[in-house]
Amino acid sequence: MSYSVHVHTPDPQSSDPATAGTARTGNRAAYGRILALALPTFGQLIAEPTFVLIDTAIVGHIGVSALAGLSIGSTIILTAVGLCIFLAYSTTAQVAHLLGAGRRREGLQAGIDGLWLALGIGIVLAAALFAGARPLCVALRGTGETLDQAVAYTQTVVLGAPGMLLVYAANGIFRGLQKVRITLVAAVCGAVLNTMLDVLFVFGFGWGIAGSGAATMIAQWFMGLFLTVPAVLWAKADGAALRPCLSGIAAAGGDGLPLFIRTLAIRAAMVMTVASAARLGTTVLAGFQAVNSSWNFAMNMLDSVGIAGQTLVGAAMGAGDRARTLRLTRATGRAGLAAGAAIGCGFAVAGLFVGRLFSPNPHVQLLVAAGMVTMGAFLPLQGWMMALDGILIGARDFRYLAITCTLTATVYIALTAICVDAAAPMLPGDLASTVLLWAMFNIVLMGGRGLFNGLRIRSESWLGQTAL
Repeated sequence: MSYSVHVHTPDPQSSDPATAGTARTGNRAAYGRILALALPTFGQLIAEPTFVLIDTAIVGHIGVSALAGLSIGSTIILTAVGLCIFLAYSTTAQVAHLLGAGRRREGLQAGIDGLWLALGIGIVLAAALFAGARPLCVALRGTGETLDQAVAYTQTVVLGAPGMLLVYAANGIFRGLQKVRITLVAAVCGAVLNTMLDVLFVFGFGWGIAGSGAATMIAQWFMGLFLTVPAVLWAKADGAALRPCLSGIAAAGGDGLPLFIRTLAIRAAMVMTVASAARLGTTVLAGFQAVNSSWNFAMNMLDSVGIAGQTLVGAAMGAGDRARTLRLTRATGRAGLAAGAAIGCGFAVAGLFVGRLFSPNPHVQLLVAAGMVTMGAFLPLQGWMMALDGILIGARDFRYLAITCTLTATVYIALTAICVDAAAPMLPGDLASTVLLWAMFNIVLMGGRGLFNGLRIRSESWLGQTAL
């Protein structure tokens, strides 16, 4: 289906009172729908970062080497699982478009194909990461006791990868259906289970960092089954076939390839950031891990706004409603900016106090505070950028996102390498190095993505990207 509907869009600033009133009513309704989807979506999005945040708080009291090892191990699993986020994004866009076009059974069939693809990728991913855990940890500059801790965590936690990927694919179905409360229930139950098992395995059984990884692995499988079973039953009730369909699985994989490339570029930039922190020293890396795990939590709050916009815009484009598409786009961008400003203030203030939750080391606490205040100042930019990202994904403008994210990440990686090698040794200490690292991350990587997304939305050329 090609998107070619042209409808007059009311101008919110129109001097016509009736037109302006209609626009205001439409905007309020749009904000309400975004909020109704964003809140439960946030619950699902924070699952993996919450697991890592809980692990960080508990492992931090084992020792600095354990916390530094967790930074390396969690980077590996977050990178590997994060690369497969296309399972959620592409499925959401496809299901939303098909449902908007009135093709419900086909939309749910696409969701089932996504579940099979997720399970297959998850099994292969778990086996590969388990076998390659030590070389990967070495590649991230792990040495000595930090390396041993990183390998122990990685080899345990990666066994839950298939469960986490099933969560992604199942949520693609629920988001497309605009029925996302179940994802909030799954996230809360998973976080509670992970916390209980973390305390039991680490402190009760004395398993150390491996116990933390085992707790997360069990919680991941729990969430995967919790969401997959009702998704399958729902699809079956609407006539979707449950057996594997190679053509459907191949189509799901092909649709997600540009998103995979986009995510690969972003994750490569994140890995470069972790490697740079490791090069600056164990203490800087320990502080970085605390800030990074907290930021992942906050970032998913912002991402939930973008995903709500993605779902609503996908349905509007599937229905061929240009006016509603543009109205939702404007509302999503403003909501992302506002959420970023609010969360950024809270993030910066929290950074002044939460360091002691992650480490008893005063120097690490200072680096955590510096990193969180720096990050908090840039969260409004990130909120706006992520909102536009969601819109372009909902419009299935995957190729543009892949190209621009790859370009931005390449520039960021090159500049970061230069700064760490040349500028960081001349800085007065760990505090300045931490601020420099996070400032580079926000100005170059996040700012570059925001620039490209803003230019694309402004051109409105993305409105013609849909084809089902």
